[in-house]
Amino acid sequence: MEARTAEERQREIVRAARAGGSVDVTALAAELGVAKETVRRDLRALEDHGLVRRTHGGAYPVESAGFETTLAFRATSHVPEKRRIAGAAAELLGDAETVFVDEGFTPQLIAEALPRDRPLTVVTASLPVAGVLAECENTSVLLLGGRVRHGTLATVDHWTTKMLAGFVIDLAYIGANGISREHGLTTPDPAVSEVKAQAIRAARRTVFAGVHTKFGAVSFCRFAEIGALETIVTSTLLPSAEAHRYSLLGPQVIRV
Repeated sequence: MEARTAEERQREIVRAARAGGSVDVTALAAELGVAKETVRRDLRALEDHGLVRRTHGGAYPVESAGFETTLAFRATSHVPEKRRIAGAAAELLGDAETVFVDEGFTPQLIAEALPRDRPLTVVTASLPVAGVLAECENTSVLLLGGRVRHGTLATVDHWTTKMLAGFVIDLAYIGANGISREHGLTTPDPAVSEVKAQAIRAARRTVFAGVHTKFGAVSFCRFAEIGALETIVTSTLLPSAEAHRYSLLGPQVIRV
């Protein structure tokens, strides 16, 4: 295999991380024909640029301003972790009667985990979430109208936000592409950002649910501060010290 420049190697590493959900130092070294230390140096450089986060023995991709995974891809990555998080998030329902469920695979799993034995009104911009709940006898589903985004199958734009602005919602389950203490909750698309911000404004309580890989990631559009959240639900793969730092900004942090 011909020698690559550091830039070419790093581009290859990012591509592999995004395609597979993570990369392994040993496998990359063999594949690229370089020493493990060279791969580690590349990963450090990529982490400095906010493109990956290093783990013991490898790295995983960070969703950035220019990179957003499809719903289909999200349905294959970190699934057991997402199911645990969704189950714990659904338990936070309390006596809420009206609920907003965001677009994305983890919110979809939350929708599946919501109780079916009591009356519930669910507002969502997500076609898959509406589909999951439409057949539940006790659940009334309000699907927000608007332009449907390819890849995420969720509605956006002024029709969506205008409809949301007319509601008072007991509890909003929100997802994000990135959550950081410095920049809050972020997502790559301004139209999606508007819907999320409006849902939080309409809700009395807001719960963020997301896998550990979202933490420290920063996307293009900020739609909420950490202090706007009542609760953060993630997994024990987020270190407890880091979870504590988030809790100092206001929300309760639950790790499952």
